Amino acid sequence: SYYLKESKGSRRWLLFLEGGWYCFNRENCDTRYDTMRRLMSSKEWPVTRVGTGILSSQPEENPHWWNANMVFIPYCSSDVWSGASSKSEKNEYAFMGALIIQEVIKELVGKGLSTAKVLLLAGSSAGGTGVLLNVDRVAEQLEEMGYQGIQVRGLADSGWFLDNKQYRRTDCIDTITCAPTEAIRRGIRYWNGIVPERCKLQFKEGEEWNCFFGYKIYPTLRCPVFVVQWLFDEAQLTVDNVHLTGQPVQEGQWLYIQNLGRELRNTLKDVTASFAPACLSHEIITRNHWTDIQVKGTSLPRALHCWDRSLHESNKNGKAPLKGCPIHLIDSCPWPHCNPSCPTIRDQFTGQEMNVIQFLMHMGFDVQKMAQQQGLEPSKLLGMLSSGN
Repeated sequence: SYYLKESKGSRRWLLFLEGGWYCFNRENCDTRYDTMRRLMSSKEWPVTRVGTGILSSQPEENPHWWNANMVFIPYCSSDVWSGASSKSEKNEYAFMGALIIQEVIKELVGKGLSTAKVLLLAGSSAGGTGVLLNVDRVAEQLEEMGYQGIQVRGLADSGWFLDNKQYRRTDCIDTITCAPTEAIRRGIRYWNGIVPERCKLQFKEGEEWNCFFGYKIYPTLRCPVFVVQWLFDEAQLTVDNVHLTGQPVQEGQWLYIQNLGRELRNTLKDVTASFAPACLSHEIITRNHWTDIQVKGTSLPRALHCWDRSLHESNKNGKAPLKGCPIHLIDSCPWPHCNPSCPTIRDQFTGQEMNVIQFLMHMGFDVQKMAQQQGLEPSKLLGMLSSGN
C-alpha cells in the first residue's frame, strides 16, 4: 500500500520510504507485532495522510519541492527495505521491503511516473538506509522498463549509521541492545535481505551486512545521493548504549559522544552532497521545522536546491560548483547542540525545553574543566556556548 498526492503538470516525483527500526528474529518480531502493529501490517492504516516537511504541499514549509508528485510508502516490512522472502512453513513473517519498492514503481509508471524528469527516492532512519540499498536498483528497474530518461537520485536522512564499538557491550537480546553489526548480520539472514550487486562484490560471501552501513555502500553507488545526518544521532547513541537520561553523563560517555561526532564527520568528508549539523536528534526531512536548521548559514531546503541545480548544470557542461550555493555542509564544532539552530531539546522526564547551557550542565558538562582545556575563561566559554560559536 502507498499514499499518492498527484501534482498534474509536474515532472518531479518524490518517493518517501518511512522508517521505524526493524526486527531480526521470531521473538522480537512477535513483540513488534504486539506493540507496533502499524509497522507490521497495513490493517490499521489511515485512508489519507498529511504530508509534512519535504512532503508538504505548502511552499512556506517546503520551498523547492512543494509542487512535486508525492508518494509516501509506509514501512511494514521491518527489514530496512531489503527483504525478499515470502511467508513459509519455516518463516511466520514475510519480509518484502525490496519487492514493495519495485511493485510501487511498477504501478506508478501507469500513473504518470513514465513522463518524469526526476525521481527522488527519499527516506528517514531505516528508510534512509533503505534509500542507500535501493536507489540504484530503482534506476535499473526504470531503465529495463525503457525509461532511461528519468534521473534517479537518493536522499538519505538519518540512515547513515556507523558499525562502531558500543560504549558498553551488551548481549544481543533485542533491537535496542544489539550492536549494530550483529543485529544486521542476524537480520539479513532472517529476512533473506538483498544488497546491491556492486556493493556485494566488495565483500566476502556472508559479509553482505557491510552494505547496510553508509560509508561502505556509498562509494559503490551510481546514482547521486544526498546524505543528511545529525552528527549526534539519537538512534546511533541508543544502539551504542549511551543513554542520556536523568543522571549526568560520565566523563567516559562525554568523550565517547564527542568521538562519535568526529568519526561521523570523517565518514562524510568524501560525500559530495551532505548536510550534517552538530545536534542531538533523529530524522529531519519530514519535520515541519526542517527549514530552520542551518549549517554555516545554509538551510537544508536551500542545500537540496543547490544540489538540484548542480546536477542540472553538470548534466549540461560539467562546470565547477555554483558560487554561493554549497552542497557539502558539515558542522565543525565538537559537541552536541553547539550549532545554535539545532532543534529544541526537551528533558526526557519533565518534557521541559532546555537551552544549550542547561542541556550541557544536565549532561554533566564541566565548564571549568572544559574552559581550562580550551585555554579560555569559563565566562567566555559560556558566552560562546549560548551564542552557539
